[in-house]
Amino acid sequence: MRAMILAAGRGERLRPLTDRIPKPLVEVGDKPLIEHHLENLAAAGFRNVVINQGHLGDLLRDTLGEGERWNIKIHWSEEQPEALETGGGIFRALPLLGSSPFLIINGDIWTNFPLVRLRAAKCDWAHLVLVPNPAHNSSGDFALQGARIRNQGTEQFTFSGISIYHPRLFDGCIDGKFSVVPILRRAIEEHVVTGELFSGAWGDTGTQERLKKVRVMAAQTASELMR
Repeated sequence: MRAMILAAGRGERLRPLTDRIPKPLVEVGDKPLIEHHLENLAAAGFRNVVINQGHLGDLLRDTLGEGERWNIKIHWSEEQPEALETGGGIFRALPLLGSSPFLIINGDIWTNFPLVRLRAAKCDWAHLVLVPNPAHNSSGDFALQGARIRNQGTEQFTFSGISIYHPRLFDGCIDGKFSVVPILRRAIEEHVVTGELFSGAWGDTGTQERLKKVRVMAAQTASELMR
């Protein structure tokens, strides 16, 4: 299984930090956020990782190289002059992701989710990891009924930004800027999207305030591991 880190976003709400560095290079703990993802992917047995590069993408590539530090191979997917959003970015990278299901992880989240368990997940169309709703998304995104994702339900949860997609999910798409969410919602209506709920450490770094919370969470998690 191959993996892709979505890393091409501009990070407008993190300015001025993201005026000089791409969003995935913002530090959490003692290293850039994206390096946490690469370490976790390598530990989970992933050896081929696609990263899309947009805003200040050359700096991202210069920092990470080709993945030798993590014993993986990084494949770069170019998005210029503007990022293609989640759906467009994944669609452009499909030739690098192969014909089998692949893992997607948003580059702006931090989590201790055990990625290794997704390598065994059955995925005919899509499989989403959900988390309890954070304060900034109190109404949630999707419901979970057994192992099936629903667009609406008694209790809604937040999409974590971790998922598995089969390439067939993008059949009929064309190269350009678009979100993956409408595609997912249509597939959910067809009852072909599975999912799971993760209640461990998770947070997104979309704003300065959320970044501060993620840094605290990461430090607490590291401290607990050292006890």
